[in-house]
Amino acid sequence: MKKLLLMMLGIGLTMTVQAQEEVVDASFTTSEMPNMMVFMPGPPDSTSVAFANDVNRYYWGKEMRKDIERADQAIRDAEYGLQTILEEFEDAFGMKITKEDTPEIYKVLLEGTATCDSICTKPKREYRRRRPFMVFNEQTLTPEDEESLRRNGSYPSGHTLLGWSSALLMMEINPDRANEILARGYRYGENRIVVGAHWQSDTDAARLAASVAYARLHTSERFLEQMKKARKEFKDRQNPTVVPHLEMDRQPSTSTRAYTINGTPANDSTRGIVISQGQKTVRR
Repeated sequence: MKKLLLMMLGIGLTMTVQAQEEVVDASFTTSEMPNMMVFMPGPPDSTSVAFANDVNRYYWGKEMRKDIERADQAIRDAEYGLQTILEEFEDAFGMKITKEDTPEIYKVLLEGTATCDSICTKPKREYRRRRPFMVFNEQTLTPEDEESLRRNGSYPSGHTLLGWSSALLMMEINPDRANEILARGYRYGENRIVVGAHWQSDTDAARLAASVAYARLHTSERFLEQMKKARKEFKDRQNPTVVPHLEMDRQPSTSTRAYTINGTPANDSTRGIVISQGQKTVRR
């Protein structure tokens, strides 16, 4: 067990903290995760076609800011952490996830995303890629984050890695909502371009890294056991146990009141069919 004291489920990230520190028992340390600097290339050179695409996508993101709804979503997504994921992915997942009401699902997401996040520690530190708002000397949609972003490498996108690993985890728990969950996970990373904090190649690399980290996560027996608990909890909440209706023993009626066949009260002078204590009698 590797006890990691993480803030915002990120290692070394200095963005806005949305919740108090939480001890996370990650499945693997950074050194035990696959090394991105070995299995995939670094950020594209500024003279490459890939970087030209980065620039084009940066301007695409600026155009998307004109859509108020999309811009607002991108700003919400910029607040890094699991709580944002739980709130923003709730509709796609089809269920509200909380630490109190769904502890097993919450636990697998907390520990799973923290483990996946560590795969980007080395490349962020080594490449220290400058972010698009720094290159173009323009403001992002979240100016309050810019100071900390300047000190944190752009490649790969930590937000995108969090969003995509969260989507993969949620899809495994609720495969029937895979399309909706993955669409939201993709947009979560894409919104980093809309904000102006990341290049397209940052987000592309992060999705690949998240998928690699997710595969590594499945080599942990502890994670697999926790995922079983999470899936069971999800199914139980989807199909709650129905408490059978218990029939009370019917006691024989002790009432001496009598009624006619039409349901009206009968008295001593009533003639015809009279019902009393479940028995029919004929009065003449």
